[in-house]
Formats: sequence, C-alpha cells, structure tokens
Amino acid sequence: MAVELNHTIVAARDKKLSAQFLADILGLEVAPQFGPFMPVPIPNGVTLDFADASGPIPAQHYAFLVSEDDFDAIFARIREAGLAYWADPHHTRPDEINRNDGGRGTYFEDPNGHNLEILTRPYGSGTD
Repeated sequence: MAVELNHTIVAARDKKLSAQFLADILGLEVAPQFGPFMPVPIPNGVTLDFADASGPIPAQHYAFLVSEDDFDAIFARIREAGLAYWADPHHTRPDEINRNDGGRGTYFEDPNGHNLEILTRPYGSGTD
C-alpha cells in the first residue's frame, strides 16, 4: 500500500486571512470552506486545512518544493508584500536566499508565525 499525506490542519488566529495569505503568496486558490476548515489545496494532492485556534499557536514549519520559475514568482510576491525573509530556518541570515543542494530556498513567516519555506531542490538532492 502506498502511503500519501492527504491533508494537515494548520492552526490560525483567523483561518480565512491565513488561508488567503498562503494562497496569494504561492499563487494558489482557497477552496470553499469545509466544516470548520478553510482548505488550500496544493497541486501534489495535499490540502492545508486552516482552522481557528484560541490561545497561543505553536509555530510549525511548512516547506514547499517549487520550480525555478515558481520560486521567482513567489519570491517576487514575498518582496512585494514587504515580508521579512531569511536564508535559514533559524532566521540568522536576513534578506538572503540559500543555495542548498544546487537550488534556491528562503524562509518567511505567515500571519500566525508559522515558518514557511520555498525551495527548488529537495534536501540531499545535490551538492552544497
């Protein structure tokens, strides 16, 4: 049996705002609300289901593998939105992208403090 991730729930202070933020940055669409969730379908078949949460939201990490052309478009939207971005997950290299594994990558935060990443090569797929 093949095992595939189908969906995961993303805690948010405002599920509609957070889902729209991600969709806008990645160039995707928000699907119609499903029960308590605002879904953002990702082209590989996984859905991120945003759900309102009360209290503190622990920061999670979500990484998106994208093409070189998509990286350019997404990175342009990050910069146009005036978002801070970093070359590393610990946010010690601001205003940089990384060149890990012969690709490009960068990290930025969503409105809930989740650490989002776009990268063009999977980790371990090339040379550093």
